[in-house]
Amino acid sequence: MSVNGGAMTQDFIEYPKLMERAVRGVVRETLAMVAERGLPGMHHFYITFRTRAPGVTIPDYLLRQHPEEMTIVLEHQYWDLDVTDEAFAVTLSFKGAQERLVIPFDAVVGFVDPSVKFGLQFGPAAGGTATIEAPAEPDAAGATPPEPEPEPPPAGGAGDGRVVALDRFRKK
Repeated sequence: MSVNGGAMTQDFIEYPKLMERAVRGVVRETLAMVAERGLPGMHHFYITFRTRAPGVTIPDYLLRQHPEEMTIVLEHQYWDLDVTDEAFAVTLSFKGAQERLVIPFDAVVGFVDPSVKFGLQFGPAAGGTATIEAPAEPDAAGATPPEPEPEPPPAGGAGDGRVVALDRFRKK
């Protein structure tokens, strides 16, 4: 319910769901561009997703290692990136073996491009919270993790990036 001139009205338009879909569209459009043209410049992505979300397809051994969430990196070693309206698929190398992953956009809980200090975080379920953040700089030990499933850089740590929380637009 929302307050409008003192009267309570029901949100039949469902603005929070529309906002969530629009922000997830940024991830979809970004990956579609990269699938078509490759990664430009120094751009690379940390993508965190719920491994047990409907439609996620990953090998059983990765599911055992990451029973709830997993972060993949799209930088140097990824192949056959395919993007549809609902999901993306990509082949990555895990300990020398190439594996095909299928990840619906509704399963994505985080998307970070540390090269330009851009990040999105989503709530754990569809219709959850989305925020836009500037992630902290990667540590001095090296910006490129050796395996595709590292933790993403902490978000918002530098204090100089904008954070837009969609919670304030949600029904209370």
